[in-house]
Amino acid sequence: MTSLWAAMRRGRSPVEDRSISTIDDYAMALQEAFGYGGLSTLGVTQTQPGQAAEKAPSDFPGYAVMFATNPVIWACMVARQAVFSATRFTWQRMNSTGPSEMFGTTGLELLEKPWPGGTTQDLLARVIMDADLAGNSYWTRDGDELVRLRPDHVQIVLERRTARGGALGWRRLGYLYQEPGQEPVPLLADEVAHFAPTPDPLATYRGMSWLTPVLRETTNDNLMAAHKKKFMENAATPNMVVRLAREVSPDAFEKFRAKMDSAHRGVENAYKTLYLGGGADVTVVGKDFQQLDFSAVQGAGETRIAAAAGVPPIIVGLSEGLKAATYSNYGQARRRFADGTIHPLWMNAAGTFAGLATPPGRAEGGSSAVRLWYDSRDVAFLREDRKDAAEIQGIQSRTIRALVDAGYTPESVQRAVRSEDWSLLQHTGLFSVQLQAPGTSGPPAATPADEEGP
Repeated sequence: MTSLWAAMRRGRSPVEDRSISTIDDYAMALQEAFGYGGLSTLGVTQTQPGQAAEKAPSDFPGYAVMFATNPVIWACMVARQAVFSATRFTWQRMNSTGPSEMFGTTGLELLEKPWPGGTTQDLLARVIMDADLAGNSYWTRDGDELVRLRPDHVQIVLERRTARGGALGWRRLGYLYQEPGQEPVPLLADEVAHFAPTPDPLATYRGMSWLTPVLRETTNDNLMAAHKKKFMENAATPNMVVRLAREVSPDAFEKFRAKMDSAHRGVENAYKTLYLGGGADVTVVGKDFQQLDFSAVQGAGETRIAAAAGVPPIIVGLSEGLKAATYSNYGQARRRFADGTIHPLWMNAAGTFAGLATPPGRAEGGSSAVRLWYDSRDVAFLREDRKDAAEIQGIQSRTIRALVDAGYTPESVQRAVRSEDWSLLQHTGLFSVQLQAPGTSGPPAATPADEEGP
């Protein structure tokens, strides 16, 4: 810890300290790296070299506001959070043939009760929310509790790595957590569980939010929502131009305009008959929602946001997804969401928090061939259709029957089929009558080769 703090205080050789969180930030980064002069018109600020840290994006509160105000982002994030937080952690044995059975011990209590009154679901909900908004989620252990480190208060402390007299990237020394107005708290690398499912391509260890590529789509979606609001506020009709005769005085024009606005402006005055006096002429300008094909334009933006989130539009009920909504399509979308988005996130989370939990083998001084994993068997969203589940159970039951008839113990057969690990099978030494010599009972007599042993 002392060396980490000293490294942060005295500084290291210059390091790219990028707060890349928008398209414009990436444009400047590319301009600096490759000299794309055409990108200089975007007007982004220079990065700040010289600090041995990768700073988190500074717009975490802004992303949080987007989550609270944009319904499309809210729906996508809530869908990810609802499924991601439904699993539970477990231990899984690692045999020579690969992953095997899963089991639980009291060593998982830290993840099952991360803080007083907290559950695994509360923990995972916070993890995925931080990762969605900031690209990173940081957690450390304080006694028997897990402590969340707000992402925009964390810096990753780096040290220049050298080899053969030259620079060879960066080494992570640890983390620096500092709340506004408080002293910084240094933490070693193995004291922090850092969940960053989508790596930032221009950083060494930091992650990137999936919201970054769709910031402009989000802006457009908000503008369309504002357009709908103004459309309804202005009588829910296309814009109109009212021309009066040239002889009308300015005072008379102002009185006419005020009277017309009071009688026809706003949703409550929509569809009223418009009466005009002599010399007034009305011309309709602009387009209504149908002429603009508004739903198609807005639906395309919603689909791009959902694609960045890895959530099929049909899952969150977006218009583009509902156009092709059938039971079969929903099942395919659910499998894509689970297999392509949620399972990789669970795998990453299990590896991330493995450093804060002690496998039972190590605690008992034995083998450490046990890994932290996730158990999704109780997740309702991932349950297959009843017909598919019945077919799978039928195949498994026939497999169990065949193995038991072959002389394997029922307990080992169940474990082997459930874990898909045939090395767990244990034979009773008893064989079916078809494998025994006529007139004998029990296992066949040992051969001379068997008696000699290996």
